[in-house]
Amino acid sequence: MENILKHISVLIKPASSLCNLRCKYCFYANISSLRDVRSYGKMRPQVTEKMIENIYKDLEDGDSLTLGFQGGEPTVAGLRYYQHLIEVVNQQKKDVQVDYSIQTNGTLIDEAWCEFLKEHDFLVGLSIDGHEKSHDLNRPDHKGENTFERVLHTKQQFDYYQIDYNILCVLTEQLSKEADLVFDFIVENDINYIQFVPCLDDLDATERGEFALTPSGFANFYHAIFEYWFNELKDGHYISIKLFDDIVNLLVNRQITACGMVGNCSIQYVIEGDGSVFPCDFYALDEYKLGNITTHTLKEIFNQDISFKFLEHKRNLPTFCSTCPFKRMCNGGCMRMKDAMYVTETNDFCGYQNLLKEFVPKINEIMTYAALV
Repeated sequence: MENILKHISVLIKPASSLCNLRCKYCFYANISSLRDVRSYGKMRPQVTEKMIENIYKDLEDGDSLTLGFQGGEPTVAGLRYYQHLIEVVNQQKKDVQVDYSIQTNGTLIDEAWCEFLKEHDFLVGLSIDGHEKSHDLNRPDHKGENTFERVLHTKQQFDYYQIDYNILCVLTEQLSKEADLVFDFIVENDINYIQFVPCLDDLDATERGEFALTPSGFANFYHAIFEYWFNELKDGHYISIKLFDDIVNLLVNRQITACGMVGNCSIQYVIEGDGSVFPCDFYALDEYKLGNITTHTLKEIFNQDISFKFLEHKRNLPTFCSTCPFKRMCNGGCMRMKDAMYVTETNDFCGYQNLLKEFVPKINEIMTYAALV
């Protein structure tokens, strides 16, 4: 019987929740504050070695592996951490295709980092919050100083070194009112790939926070961005906006390219600094801890009751969803995003439905123009 090739993807936090910025809305600072251990610190070499060894136990020749790095701020772990990790990967005997990605605030990147990222074909996510004023307002460093110019310089370094990167922008309620400024920034800075991440309330919030995105904010922002984006597309310039790509992939290619997009959770294998494994970046909490990669393989970690309970978690959909024409392609979406982009507390409006009503009828036009670019 012929072996079926498989792909494994893990998200590693080599510096745990440690970060050199003090972003005002950081969801992982909130998550880590709810654990018994707020930060597991920087991953030690022996943890790295055992982690790679146990990941490879579930792989065979011809399989593929994606190692993603996030934080906190993953570059706080230091360049030597990544050099050592790749040395360990290269020592493995199985013929596995390994791809690397990293999400960074960009403030610690220098020429040595750029040379390393280019040499090992890292896909980099670079955090920039829409435009200078918004970025500096919400993303100061640990001294309270602005970071926009430093991050923009890093983007320019990535361009110079021809490093593959995309921009990650946290979409706050305030920024949702400034779609024009955001799109101007995208065009003026020749940004071809961007993802807008809804700003979430703290997991333990008792009232809506200052920065948390609302379904109406989501709808208003994407209504404006879609119009700008579609006009740009008609003019022969395709800008990859992650959510738009995900919708196209779902409707045209029948591919799910975003976790939670169709209402189902999956195990993301989030590996903390001490090797602890959690199912999701949004739920890296003590009660969801699946095990430790230094003592178990991913297959062993997956095949246990706590994993299945996480996957089987079902939430009751609002009654508003019962008559939604897009229910089958959404099913309530990501449970952690529900208050940011889906149905309002008053059960009379859905931000995502509002976008789909505008986007879906134009899907054929979108595909036609995209084919011409």
